[in-house]
Amino acid sequence: MATLPDSPLNAARADFGMPPGYPTAGTNISAFIRYGLSLVRRNIIPIALILAAAVAAAVVLTMLDTPRYTATTTVQINDQSDKVLGDDMDTEANVNAGWDVERFLNTQLEVLRSREVAERVANELNLFEDPAFFAAMEVPVPDGAADATLRREAVVGLVQGSIGVDLPRETRVVRISVTSANPEMSARIANGFADQFIQSSLQRRYDSSSYARKFIADQLAQSRGQLEASERELNAYARQAGLLRNRGAQEEGNSSVNGSGSVTIASLDQLNEAANQASATRIQAEARWRAEEAQAPLSSPTVLANPTVQQLMTDRARVDAKIQTLRARYLDDYPEIVQLEAERTSINQQLQSVARSVRDGIRSEYLGAQTAERRLRDQVGTLQGETLAEQDRSVRYNTLAREADTNRSIYDGLLQRYRELNASAGISTSNLSIVDKAQVPRSPSSPNLIKNLMIAILLGLMAAAAFILLRDQLDDTIRVPEDVEAKMHMPLLGVVPTSQDDNPTNELLDPKSPMSEAYNSLRGALMYSTANGLPRILQVTSSQPGEGKSTSSNAIARGFARMGKRVVLIDADLRRPSEHKHHNLPNDRGLSDLLTGARELDATIMHEVAPNLYVITSGPIPPSPTELLSGPRFAHLLEQLSAQFDCVVIDSPPVLGLADAPVMSALADGVVFVVEASRSRSGMLKTAVRRLRAMNPVILGAVLTKFDPAAGANRYSEYYGYEYYRYSNADDAKA
Repeated sequence: MATLPDSPLNAARADFGMPPGYPTAGTNISAFIRYGLSLVRRNIIPIALILAAAVAAAVVLTMLDTPRYTATTTVQINDQSDKVLGDDMDTEANVNAGWDVERFLNTQLEVLRSREVAERVANELNLFEDPAFFAAMEVPVPDGAADATLRREAVVGLVQGSIGVDLPRETRVVRISVTSANPEMSARIANGFADQFIQSSLQRRYDSSSYARKFIADQLAQSRGQLEASERELNAYARQAGLLRNRGAQEEGNSSVNGSGSVTIASLDQLNEAANQASATRIQAEARWRAEEAQAPLSSPTVLANPTVQQLMTDRARVDAKIQTLRARYLDDYPEIVQLEAERTSINQQLQSVARSVRDGIRSEYLGAQTAERRLRDQVGTLQGETLAEQDRSVRYNTLAREADTNRSIYDGLLQRYRELNASAGISTSNLSIVDKAQVPRSPSSPNLIKNLMIAILLGLMAAAAFILLRDQLDDTIRVPEDVEAKMHMPLLGVVPTSQDDNPTNELLDPKSPMSEAYNSLRGALMYSTANGLPRILQVTSSQPGEGKSTSSNAIARGFARMGKRVVLIDADLRRPSEHKHHNLPNDRGLSDLLTGARELDATIMHEVAPNLYVITSGPIPPSPTELLSGPRFAHLLEQLSAQFDCVVIDSPPVLGLADAPVMSALADGVVFVVEASRSRSGMLKTAVRRLRAMNPVILGAVLTKFDPAAGANRYSEYYGYEYYRYSNADDAKA
């Protein structure tokens, strides 16, 4: 892509981030907005038609659509269900962890949308044979001869497709909505979904516990067999080894392993305990006897504690008292005193006899305890030997007993768990609860005219935007100055407004006209368009005829001539020349004569039409203009003219369909491409630019001609100053 050579003007524009020659009136964003608004204004009629068609379609479809009713029920989803039998018995007590709430809720929603719940609803409401259901779903009733499986699948699919599930954020209340053409059917199905959702949850829990019960039952049967086998082997070995075990101790579960359940050991324990008790009894009896033996009979506390001894002691004291009383009055031979003395002697004898009896009893008790201890010790010694022999035979028995105890513990644990599962199966509550049941809707939820109109307008705007963008991309028409950069990819040198009186030649003669001001601006851009300033050889061309190429060439040449530069204007359009008409010159001789060698460059060829401005007309139309322009004579002529003049302006033919302009562009120091605004080309402009750039010319930029700011639909008259700047006449000045 050819670009403008470096120049002070272009460098200054580059500092502000603008392409060379680009008119600035704001930021890139504002330019983009203006460009978008211009697209909308240019296509306002297609946009209006598209929107009108969309609105009309929405109204028609709304009127033709069947009214549908939406019923909604709400269900609360809790983290966990109530615990009926405690933590251990409720297998589904903790169905959700606090960190996984979102996944848990989403899982519940997917279960609600599942086919299993939809099938339960269809079965519960008997929708498979209900004509009202098919009418509500707006589908024909299946033929009675149709396959039952296909009919069932169709009904379940309709039920599953009719449900809408919504879970608002930060809540646990899910909204279940069902839409159909029948309000009662919508409410029935919505409530059916809520009920069957809860029933399905409970059924899954029951099924889950049934799997556990079946598994534990199998394990229990296996464990029972192992326990029976181990106990049978244990009993067989005990019978073979002659081992006797205490049945009660075995049932308590603490005997088999350590051997305390053996009858021999139990007997040894009992005899040993009895021997210890006998030893303690003997020690006590011996201590009592030794204490009695060491003191007088009537001094012993044991003898004195005897009731008979105490009675006799009392009687003796009474007799002694009477004797003392009688001796105070009578002599010792008094009969009554003699009788009392005899009675006291009898009492003393009785005391001695009772005291000996008590002492003999203590000694007998001691001897009996000693004998019992000795015999028990003998029996303990005998059983100890038998026990040691039995322990040798119990090694294998203890191993078998441990295995039997282990199997018994496993069996007891499985049996307990099995009882718990049987007790808790089917009685756990659900973590789901219905908040509001669906009511029969009174008004249809669809079609909604306002909603459909909004959607239609939105779709219409999208379609209109797509149409505008597609049309803009496929259209190479240059309507506004920004299109030059966007579509032609070359700098904009100037914008020439359309002629106000349809006579651009007369308007150019007025230096105060907008067209003259525009070409003056173009002249200023060309003065700094290259590194050396004004190009010596300047070619002006266009893609098609009638775009203002000749007018622009004439205006550029006149502008430089008024600046005092010597300028020569060459009419190089050897097929449809026009410069001789603009300047009222004869065209009997000119460029074609110079290229064929019929004439030399002199005053008869160059016509001075204004101070410092000379014109070389095309001359007679040759049979082959391309061969003349591509020959060496044309290049030599340009060298001569560039040596004599400050600027050579070539009015070349259009690019499209001809080879003249591309050939001349290779000889020019700069090419100005003239583009007519708002002229439909259908790809011709891009093709012309592509052909021109194939010769690698120095393209200075483009000039937009015949531009109507009002037709640009973006107030470019203000943008380029055509409304703000006007010369006033003398009357206006006086006023």
